[in-house]
Amino acid sequence: MSCGQGSQGSGDPISPIQLRHAGTSFYPTLRENPATIGTLKRSVPPINYRLSILFLAALIFLPVVSALPNSAEAACTNTERFSTWLKRFKQHARNQGVSNRTIRAALGGMTLSKKVLSRDRRQGFFAQTFASFSRKLATEHRRKAGIRKIKKLRSYFERARKKYGVPPEVITGFWALESDFGVGMGKFPVMKALATLAYDCRRKELFEGELLAALKIIDRGDLRVSDMIGSWAGELGQTQFLPTHYLNHAVDFDGDGHANLFKSEADIIGTTAAFIQHLGWRRGEPWLQEVRVPAKLPWQEADLSIQHPRSKWTAWGVRNADGSALKRDSMPASLLLPMGRKGPAFLAYNNFKVYVEWNNSLTYATTAAYLATRIAGAPTMRGRNRDIPGLSASGVRELQRILSRRGFDVGKADGIIGAKTRKAVRTMQLKYGLPADSYPTAALLRKLR
Repeated sequence: MSCGQGSQGSGDPISPIQLRHAGTSFYPTLRENPATIGTLKRSVPPINYRLSILFLAALIFLPVVSALPNSAEAACTNTERFSTWLKRFKQHARNQGVSNRTIRAALGGMTLSKKVLSRDRRQGFFAQTFASFSRKLATEHRRKAGIRKIKKLRSYFERARKKYGVPPEVITGFWALESDFGVGMGKFPVMKALATLAYDCRRKELFEGELLAALKIIDRGDLRVSDMIGSWAGELGQTQFLPTHYLNHAVDFDGDGHANLFKSEADIIGTTAAFIQHLGWRRGEPWLQEVRVPAKLPWQEADLSIQHPRSKWTAWGVRNADGSALKRDSMPASLLLPMGRKGPAFLAYNNFKVYVEWNNSLTYATTAAYLATRIAGAPTMRGRNRDIPGLSASGVRELQRILSRRGFDVGKADGIIGAKTRKAVRTMQLKYGLPADSYPTAALLRKLR
C-alpha cells in the first residue's frame, strides 16, 4: 500500500501509482476501531489510510491521460545540495535516537536517484472502467492462488481470524493485489528511494518521516538494509506498507522476535489482519455482494453515503445476482453502481468501508473486495462484460469543466470519474430528470452543453 496523493478533482484515480494522500472519501465519516491490535511493535498514531499499491502500474500498460494533479508541487525546484541535506538529516536521525551503526549502514555513501525523481513527477493516471480494471486484476489465477495460500497456511489464517475477526479470503485478496503474494514487491533499493523522496522539495516533510521510520525499523532489528528491496516509492513487504505503517502496525505473528513482511508468511497474515481490524472490520459481517437491480429504482439512493436495511432494497426489487430473493433483514447496506445502473451492481456493507480506507480509489476498493468474494466462493461477476455506454476521457474532462463553471467542486478536470465528479453528476441528473446513478453519460453532457 502506498501513501496516495491522487487528483483532488477525481478523488478516484485508477492508477495506484498516483494515489498519494488521495482526496475525497466516498464516505462522509469512517469508523475508527479503538481496540488494541494484538502484539503491535509500537503505539499507533493517527494516520491517513487512503493507501494503494505501486507495482500494479507496471502490470497495466495503458496510455497516460492527464497531467500531474498538483502543478505547484511538480514545479518546485530543489535548491539545496543533496549532500548538504543528507548531512543534516543524519544528525536529525541521531537526535531521534537512531544508532550511528544504522545510519552508516543505511545512508553511508547514499546518492540521489534521478530515476525516482523522474518517476515520482511523471503522471500515471490510467483511464479504465471498473470492468476493465477488475478483469485485469481480479483474475482466475489470483483466485486460485488465494485458495491455495489459505489451504497451505490454514493454521495461521485461522489464528488471525480468531484473534482479529478477519476472514482469510479478505487477507489474501489484498495480498494478491498488492504483490501477487510476493512476486511483485519491486526491485528498487528502498533506502535510496526514500532518501531521494525525502530530499525532494515536492513532499519533503512526508518522506523525511518515512525515511526516519525505515531507519528505526532497521535499528530495532526487524529488517536489514539488504532486505529492503521494493517499490521506487519506498514501500515494504508483500502487502506494500510504507515504513511508518510498518513501524507502527507490524505484528510478530511467528514469534521469532521480529516482524518481517518480506519473508515471514505468518507475519504478513497477522499484520494484515491486525491492520484491517484497526480500520474498523466488523467480525462476522459481509463486505460486498453482487446483486441484480430492477429496471426502475430510486437511483438517487444508490450511493455509498446512503444505507438502507437489506429488506428495503428487497422491497425496491433488488435481488441476488442469480435472481433469488435477498434476505429480508435489517442488515444495513449501500447500493454500489461503479458503472451506473446498466453495469455491475453490488450491495456494499459496513465492512466495505475498510476497503475504501485501505485505498481511496473506488475502482481498486471494489476490485479488491470482489476478488475476496471470489476467493470465498462467489461466482464470476455477471455484469462485467456488458457494453456500458459512457464518456471518453475527453468527454469526462469536458463535463468536469462545465460542472466547475457551474460552481461544483470537481477539482482538476482530469478525465477520471471520482467521488467529487460522481456527486456533481448525481445532482445534475436529478435536476434534469435523468436516472441519478452518478455515472456520466452522453445524454447528461448534451444537456449540460
